[in-house]
Amino acid sequence: MKHFIFFVALLSSLISAQTKGSLVIIGGGSRPDYVMHKIMQLAGGKNAKLVIIPNASGEPIETAEYQMKGLNKLGYENISYIYGKQEELDSKENLSGLDGVTGIFFSGGDQSVLTRDLLGTKFLARIKEIYKQGGVISGTSAGAAVMSKIMLTGDEMKNKDSNNAFITIEKDNVITKEGFGFLENVIVDQHFVKRKRHNRLMSLMYENPKLIGVAIDEATSIVVTGGDRFEVLGESQVMVMNATKTKNIRTDKHGNFAAEGLVIDLLISGDKYNISKKQRVK
Repeated sequence: MKHFIFFVALLSSLISAQTKGSLVIIGGGSRPDYVMHKIMQLAGGKNAKLVIIPNASGEPIETAEYQMKGLNKLGYENISYIYGKQEELDSKENLSGLDGVTGIFFSGGDQSVLTRDLLGTKFLARIKEIYKQGGVISGTSAGAAVMSKIMLTGDEMKNKDSNNAFITIEKDNVITKEGFGFLENVIVDQHFVKRKRHNRLMSLMYENPKLIGVAIDEATSIVVTGGDRFEVLGESQVMVMNATKTKNIRTDKHGNFAAEGLVIDLLISGDKYNISKKQRVK
């Protein structure tokens, strides 16, 4: 019995050690100053050392410099950026650029470019170490999508009309790729309310009923602590879709989904949510 108790305690300490850091995941759009202050506060305040990773952007250098200036205006001076393709990121110079870093910010753009460049690198492994050691990992838009293990790409398999995106709730349509996996039991969506992305996330919920969907609107973020709880911080809403108790998931001859029992929680700034318990908490 003593050995069992020791094992449980050891396992708990290992899990805790893996979740010392925080995540601040922004749904895109404008970034309220108080959200950026929260990121820097979690990274260590005025003494925080934050690195911007702008790979997702179509203009990565310009984006990084713009975001650096924005944080400088808020009073934070120790801000830098690192940009490089996959074969470049593992250079000694880039890896040493992460020494002493307490915060990471992934810029918006195309999340598939971001994962293409970072997955499988020592550079990403070092970022995950920063998180485990208590750092803050943050990102907006594409930088939000990469946070989950299953990552929305924004593309569809069947419907190729970009002017009428995600007009169905059907099987094998929403294209996903591997994300960075900071949240393994969640699929993150962004720009959610503004861009009416309910259909695509609902489709994925029925395809992955053991996971929950956390959909973050623009100018809004979730602040994840302990790897299992988050608080909404921002100007709009976060929608949580939970299909874990959904029954009778099925499709018709066109692949259109039907099911009963999908749970949807709509949260606003200040609301808190427990991921493992799948419920709002006080």
